[in-house]
Amino acid sequence: MSESTSTTLEEAAVRIVSGVTGPMLKLGRQHLRELSPEAKQRLKWIDWHLSHGQNVSLTARHFGISRQTFYRWWKRYTPGDLSTLEDLPSRPKRRQRPTWTTAQVLAVKRLREQFPRWGKLKLAVLLYREGIALSVSMVGRILRYLKRSSQLKEPPLNRTPTQRRRWLRSYAVRKPAEYVPLGPGDLVQVDTLDLRLNGDVLKQFTAIDVVSRCAVVTIASSATASLAVRILDALAHLPFTVRAIQVDGGSEFMAAFEEACRLRGIRLFVLPPHSPKLNGRVERLNRTCREECYDLTLEDFTVAGLSKAARRWEHTYNHTRPHQALGMLTPAQYLAKLNQEVVSRTS
Repeated sequence: MSESTSTTLEEAAVRIVSGVTGPMLKLGRQHLRELSPEAKQRLKWIDWHLSHGQNVSLTARHFGISRQTFYRWWKRYTPGDLSTLEDLPSRPKRRQRPTWTTAQVLAVKRLREQFPRWGKLKLAVLLYREGIALSVSMVGRILRYLKRSSQLKEPPLNRTPTQRRRWLRSYAVRKPAEYVPLGPGDLVQVDTLDLRLNGDVLKQFTAIDVVSRCAVVTIASSATASLAVRILDALAHLPFTVRAIQVDGGSEFMAAFEEACRLRGIRLFVLPPHSPKLNGRVERLNRTCREECYDLTLEDFTVAGLSKAARRWEHTYNHTRPHQALGMLTPAQYLAKLNQEVVSRTS
């Protein structure tokens, strides 16, 4: 700051204080050095305003600011206290204290450590089932608190390389445009992945009903004709009849799968090339299975170990995990609700 500028601001400060409060106050350079550049500029506004007839419009026009801006600082200014020309701190004087209880924190911590891949929305649903009514935002704040205070144990992740197999055989046809799944079993999307573990390749077969979101996961060491029957047997244990299956691409053993579908009267649809988004339900299920099951499992990376982990996760997915697309119901709850509606309509 130049000598002339400093002197001008000192004089302005003295004029403002003496003009409003009466007696002349001595304000040295130290007071001005403590002001921010923004506060010094506002000091000039007020000094000019007081020395030019206190005309707000004239002052605003002279400095190129709005009348509202000047009024705001004129109203905020306290005579004799130049610090009132400073911006107010954005942080509140009193930080809001947490409004949750220790029991609620422990409940959120327990569920998050049990289901480490589930977010605040699903955890809020599980808490509600236990009789603990917390808003989704409150659960989110508790999770952030647990992370900041290092109270949340995040498990190590196991990265399992995967590769999709494409299925395509003569029995499979393109799904007709007019075919729209309306109820459970009308369309089950099926996909297969290669799980590469320590040089070995295991097979994962994933299926999901597009209406109820019921899921089936099967692990095998190789793709054989008997495995095709195993997959359909697993689908047969679903609480509804599977009427159509949709697959993506081609596979080395799909002839047996197609024949098994034909013998059971199950329609088999195949997607056009390079269109995995049309099988979006099972694509998302593959990702969820990897994140919530394989990345977190403590089982051995063998057929037996991963099969055990997959069966346990499949039960959780169908009977515990809330689904946003189902109104935060589980697939099992959604099917029970549908059955109740059917009974009500027929009674």
